[in-house]
Amino acid sequence: MSTEGKTRPVTTHRLMEMKQRGERIAMLTAYDYSTARIMDAAGMDVILVGDSAANVMAGFDSTLPITLDNMIYHAKSVVRAVKRALVVVDLPFGTYQGNSKEALASAVRIMKETEANAVKLEGGLEVIESVQRILSAGIPVMGHLGLTPQSIHQFGTYTVRAREEAEAAKLADDAALLERAGCFGLVLEKIPADLAARVSASLRIPTISIGAGGGCDGQVLVMHDMLGINTEFSPRFLRRYADLFTIMTDAFVNYIADVKSGAFPSDAEQY
Repeated sequence: MSTEGKTRPVTTHRLMEMKQRGERIAMLTAYDYSTARIMDAAGMDVILVGDSAANVMAGFDSTLPITLDNMIYHAKSVVRAVKRALVVVDLPFGTYQGNSKEALASAVRIMKETEANAVKLEGGLEVIESVQRILSAGIPVMGHLGLTPQSIHQFGTYTVRAREEAEAAKLADDAALLERAGCFGLVLEKIPADLAARVSASLRIPTISIGAGGGCDGQVLVMHDMLGINTEFSPRFLRRYADLFTIMTDAFVNYIADVKSGAFPSDAEQY
């Protein structure tokens, strides 16, 4: 990537250009200023302020409990740190399903209060009215199909979605519907790789895979998972790029030992 490519802000239009020339899109989640600042400086294309904050930041078992106010807090922190990456914010559960006016109000709050670049929401035909109303206000929307964690109680499991022909056909139809509505991109989560590749090839807009194989235009992971902070989640699609759980544990243990023994602070570390 050129120096200009590393510094010029990423936009929805640039993501489309990346797909057209076959350049893969790198996307990760972030929830706070300090990590978003490092991530952005490293050259991340898209930073997702995910409702996965409910899990990794607040300790909930699902993404459902996180509120719009919570998401706005995390998004504000991330946006303050970012100079280049496109910042996308998840609309949390209950802020867009079944009420397109509420969906627009939720999206407007996120855009006005956080200065993020776009919002993301889960679902296809079931939420198309909300998607259309948000888009009509000029707010960029990223779709999300396949395993949709906000619908976990409906699914009853986090297993791979769209293995059956009917569900695969619906996913493909929903993807085309979201593109026609005006979505700038689409996350495909935990579906068969061949289906994801076919859907991606059929769309002009970029697709981002999380457990949907390498045939998409980009990849996204949850930061805490790929850094090895969260060791209790080990799906097949997860590659750990660090073992921060061990590194942080060792640092904490050594700090405690030094405090207890009086080794910290040393003479050189005092005024």
